[in-house]
Amino acid sequence: MFRTQGLTKLYGGKDTAPVRALDGVDLALPKGEVVVLLGPSGSGKSTLLNILGGLDQATSGKAWFHDKELTAMSDRQLTLYRRDHVGFVFQFYNLVPSLTARENVALVTDVAHDPMPTEEALALVGLDDRMDHFPSQMSGGEQQRVAIARAIAKRPAVLLCDEPTGALDSRTGVSVLEALNEVNVKFGTTTLIITHNAGIRRMAHRVIWFQDGKVTEVTRNDSRLTPAEIEW
Repeated sequence: MFRTQGLTKLYGGKDTAPVRALDGVDLALPKGEVVVLLGPSGSGKSTLLNILGGLDQATSGKAWFHDKELTAMSDRQLTLYRRDHVGFVFQFYNLVPSLTARENVALVTDVAHDPMPTEEALALVGLDDRMDHFPSQMSGGEQQRVAIARAIAKRPAVLLCDEPTGALDSRTGVSVLEALNEVNVKFGTTTLIITHNAGIRRMAHRVIWFQDGKVTEVTRNDSRLTPAEIEW
């Protein structure tokens, strides 16, 4: 699904020494896996996710989505790539407060080429009975599941999640992870999850460890835990 070669990202550098957010990252990520990215703050996890998601551009090196070179795309091409292939889930839900759950998801289905019905996306994350509620009428876990429904409604090939349980307690965090796992199982959506909760790595097919802008280790889980089995 993704491949990178010598991927490097520098920030700043005019008046101070540049910050090397990514430092020559080489990776190959197969289609259909749940991948967890672990490492301290500032280690490069979010920078990698932003480049793979077409939200940021590398300073040097290359990245591919299948056979398409992301690092050679124009801003317009990256916009179309994000629209057609990528769903995003962030720590803070980014819902429109004046819209219901159904209407928040419809923001995506209205512009996607082959979206699933809005009701189907919300049902998939267990919100059949909350479709016409506003964000202020929902718990944090429910709002995050609306964000997941919005991300998957356009049937993306890849789901990129940056600290999706970071603002949640363990019970609601498990419900969010169960929704992400369900999407992976049902649709084969390649799912990348950044987290500081090392226990979440037990549900992944593959775990990538970051330190100082470099990948220090890649491991695979021969047996995976369900979200409910993870110790928080």
